[in-house]
Amino acid sequence: MKNVHEIDVKIEGKDWENYLDKAFKKKNKDTKIDGFRKGQASKEMFIKKFGIESLYMDAVDFAIDAAYKKALEDSKIVPVVEPKLDVKSVDKDKAEFKFTLISKPDVKLGEYKKLGIKKENAKASKEEIDNEVEALRNQCAEIVVKEDGKVEEKDTAVIDFKGYVDGKELEGGTGANFPLEIGSHSFIPGFEEGLVGMKSGETKTLNLEFPKDYVKDLAGKKVKFDVTVHEIKTRKLPELGEEFYKDLGYEDMKTEADFRKEVEKVLVERKQKELDDKFLDDCLDKACDNMKVEINDEIIDDEIHRMIHDVEHKLQMQGLSIEQYYEFTGLTHEKMHEQMHDEAVKRIKYRYLIEAVADAEKIDFSQKEVDAKADEMAKNYGISKEELLKAYGSDEIVKYDMKMHKALEIIKENN
Repeated sequence: MKNVHEIDVKIEGKDWENYLDKAFKKKNKDTKIDGFRKGQASKEMFIKKFGIESLYMDAVDFAIDAAYKKALEDSKIVPVVEPKLDVKSVDKDKAEFKFTLISKPDVKLGEYKKLGIKKENAKASKEEIDNEVEALRNQCAEIVVKEDGKVEEKDTAVIDFKGYVDGKELEGGTGANFPLEIGSHSFIPGFEEGLVGMKSGETKTLNLEFPKDYVKDLAGKKVKFDVTVHEIKTRKLPELGEEFYKDLGYEDMKTEADFRKEVEKVLVERKQKELDDKFLDDCLDKACDNMKVEINDEIIDDEIHRMIHDVEHKLQMQGLSIEQYYEFTGLTHEKMHEQMHDEAVKRIKYRYLIEAVADAEKIDFSQKEVDAKADEMAKNYGISKEELLKAYGSDEIVKYDMKMHKALEIIKENN
């Protein structure tokens, strides 16, 4: 591929000698040679005993950064992924390296305007508004105990249960004071349905069967559960009225008609945001189809590793490790890598497309505009401009983001 560059670099003379010296000092401080205190032998004596070859590995480690810097300076290439390194040869006079650098691939921008994609306007039906009103009522529902009455759909039954398979107690099939929402499908088919109609204090035996696609040892087997209902909890929905509206933050709302209008407005705004996002994705997908770019496997792998790292970070915020996540989901690093492949390719193509549009439209911003944007962002985040730029790395990243957003606006406005 045209964006794969092999760069040879030779470190020799005084520079290589300096790296050999550094390697000697590192190894010698922990080396004991007869006739000398630990770390006090001369370089000549060390080489005489161990051979100069014993210094090569450490000297190469010390020289790599300088060799890489020289490769970048000589080639003027800006790599987009970590380089591949091959140590070609090492001797007492020199070390020869080969760096394989991958730069951004050539992007041939196709049509990105007038793509023929229709932008939809959101509407909310009476049924959708009714459902949203009910969802808000459920959100503010009070959980109350049913003193009398039976278990119904959507109730929460607090139960003890014990399962038996082949006459033996089912491992992991026992629970005490377990709150089970009826209709949540948390248990095997038939379990929750079997509780409907039971009263508090009632005990019942459920004769069920594990699904055919259940875990291997239990798939398709008959199972018996002894279940006792201790308590039934239900959701008491609030009535529509001023008190309910105030609970939702609508202090001055008086009538149901006004409330429904507000619900419709919020619902339409949410749906419009979803439609706008879909419209933009459709435009980007079509423009990407019109674009020509050949993406290296290394670039895709790098994007996938970045995505996995993001998942790790989010899990850490929840107090979980990636290993626990793999255990819970049955995934492995390799499976996750495979699953993320198509999304990674899509992200890369989107990025290259938007950058190409920014170049084609000659989008740029003055330093004054960049500073103003950085000030605005810092204010929104509640931090200083200096803290923002430190987090971003430089104001060039702020400028890059501004260019990308402007390019996206151009794509949206011209379709």
